[in-house]
Amino acid sequence: MNRLQFTVPPLPHYMLCGLSSYGPGGRHVSRRNVGVFDLLVVREGCLYVGEEEQTYEIGEGCALILRPDSHHYGTKGCDVHTSYYWLHFQTTGSWTLTDDELPRSGPEPYDEKRMQALWSYATHTFQIQVPQFVRLLHPGKVDELIDQLIQLNHSFYSGSAKWNQQALFQEVLRQLSASMAPAESAPAAACADQAAAYMRKHYRESITAQELGERLNFHPVYIARCMQRYYGCAPMEYLMHHRIEQAKLLLLQTDHTIARIAEEVGFNQAAYFTSCFTKAEGISPRKYRQRFSYG
Repeated sequence: MNRLQFTVPPLPHYMLCGLSSYGPGGRHVSRRNVGVFDLLVVREGCLYVGEEEQTYEIGEGCALILRPDSHHYGTKGCDVHTSYYWLHFQTTGSWTLTDDELPRSGPEPYDEKRMQALWSYATHTFQIQVPQFVRLLHPGKVDELIDQLIQLNHSFYSGSAKWNQQALFQEVLRQLSASMAPAESAPAAACADQAAAYMRKHYRESITAQELGERLNFHPVYIARCMQRYYGCAPMEYLMHHRIEQAKLLLLQTDHTIARIAEEVGFNQAAYFTSCFTKAEGISPRKYRQRFSYG
């Protein structure tokens, strides 16, 4: 497996992303030496892309990173309607393409020069790896992260939005790296992904743990265990988080009343929505809107 290996710090940094699509026959553009890394994540359909002599079929749930110093081109048109995320990023540090795996974590041998550097407060660099091409272990999580990045494009000139974007992008890289893990964990990851996808699609509706289990044909306890492992929270916590994120988007992009926004993201009562939002964000919905409207 080809891996992109980065020496950090500095960490690779996010630049811009979006969602694009091709109809049947649409072909990826031909470009050479674009100067930025281009991450492609396919949501539906399949992209046929080449980089130098290597060709790829990027199907649903797969990701490919195109290098900044290479020739990229479409090898053929799409067979069906295909939608995909694109994300540009760059690094000011060193990087290389390798098929060597980094050593497993464990005790590092004593290195006198390294220890002297640590004690003198010099910068200590290390390597991180992400696959150039991979079937994502957790595609729903990556979709969610990139969706949040796209939402923050609307607040591009806000310092806090830029900071959030960089944090979200680092999590995208972590998800790519985790996708190189052995496949034994795939069933649990698939369960968590299906649960998250269902809640993102139906977040405006009333959802219970029991209903989620019936819809996915998994026991609610198993779903909760999988969600905790891969998302770090229980299903209902995930649902609450997604509703709050959608509310933030409506607060920034519309002039809807707080009551209407509460209803549109699945809350029956505006007061309960305000309480949940304030607990999650440390600020009321009204003040959140004011901060980004006048910040």
